[in-house]
Amino acid sequence: MAQVGRMPSLKMVAVCDQNVHRAVQSAIDVGFAISDIQVCHDLPQALKACQLGQLVVVDRAELLVQMPLVVVLEATGDPQGAASTALACIDAGRHVVMATKEAEVVVGAELARRAQEKGVVISPVDGDQPSLLIGLIGWARIMGFPIVCAGKSSESDFVWDAASSIITAWGEQARCPDFQEHFNLQASHDLEKNLSGRANVPFAFTTVPDLCEMGIVCNHTGLMPDTPTLHAPLAKTIELPTIFRPKADGGLLNGVNRVDMFNCLRRPDELSFAGGVFVVIEAPDQKTGQLFASKGIPTSPDHRYVLIHNPVHLLGAEATLSVLSAVSLQCSTGSSQVRPLVDLVAMAQTDLEVGQILKMGERHVITGLSHALHPAKILSQGNPIPYYLCAGLKIRRRVLKGELLLCDDVELETQSPLYQLRKSQDQHFMNAV
Repeated sequence: MAQVGRMPSLKMVAVCDQNVHRAVQSAIDVGFAISDIQVCHDLPQALKACQLGQLVVVDRAELLVQMPLVVVLEATGDPQGAASTALACIDAGRHVVMATKEAEVVVGAELARRAQEKGVVISPVDGDQPSLLIGLIGWARIMGFPIVCAGKSSESDFVWDAASSIITAWGEQARCPDFQEHFNLQASHDLEKNLSGRANVPFAFTTVPDLCEMGIVCNHTGLMPDTPTLHAPLAKTIELPTIFRPKADGGLLNGVNRVDMFNCLRRPDELSFAGGVFVVIEAPDQKTGQLFASKGIPTSPDHRYVLIHNPVHLLGAEATLSVLSAVSLQCSTGSSQVRPLVDLVAMAQTDLEVGQILKMGERHVITGLSHALHPAKILSQGNPIPYYLCAGLKIRRRVLKGELLLCDDVELETQSPLYQLRKSQDQHFMNAV
């Protein structure tokens, strides 16, 4: 909302929030006078307020999409709410920019198909990592650079202070007295052994949102994870082209055209990478690789593999670029060909008992479930259920710790918008009956 106010090419006509008081306060916070804001409960009232030049605040997407809008920026953070909002926008002939990745990873291909049928654009949101990374992958492909690996950093750097032997990450500190011996990769040592030495710190290396975002990138680009839970090493930025190269050349990867992520290891005086994206490309020849290295671009020791990166993550500010792309260029900042290649799936972290409700909490993590990326399968008995389709559902049969959560294991809400869109996606892309 604040960024739109700085851009003469955009005008905010209306805001939709189930909590209209929060929407009003947000508008006031970014500079609207209270007299210029009107909470509306029906279409005639909303249209009248719009004619008077007021910012319209409504509490239902069905009312929002009847306003004189061109594009809607969806940012509910709720998988079901996002699916419902996106569908309402598409059906009403409105472009939609999706910030809720929790819906995109489940039904992104179906929403893109429906938008294409209606002649509107649906797009991921710039400033968030999937859209930024899809753009960087597109750049590399246009340039003709073979992509070895594409990925992102975690949301938190891991900052090593040698003087105190403390690592700070996720706003917490941990004393790691033996970490200094692992801070630098030893060229003479096995890479995986080097990285496993770093991994002995009391912080998580992946989160559900990380894999969710990489799943979206897979479905937009055709790149695939090297391993279901990603390697996600603790690594310095300059080490990425050394680490994310094929095993045959001394790296971690089993092949090329992979997605992955890393946790940025740095000193307190070094530049952050938190939230940024990268591609590791193969240089066209040794001389070009050496030229890149001479310009300060990180390469592998043999200069064969090169890091290209965008170390920023400005979601609120850059979201407007995807809005402008949809309106002015009639195109998404994601891919024009979205396919359901992978699903974010769930495993039981503890035994799940009959009647237990799978509640989505902080950082959109569903309590009791861990996460992985698997090849997409249709909704059917015996198949894994997509992670965010589980949110709010009830366990119908006991699931043991470590087991995949299957469609049979939960009481599916078959009338929900997310379920209905996913069944349609299965039918159109995977020939499901």
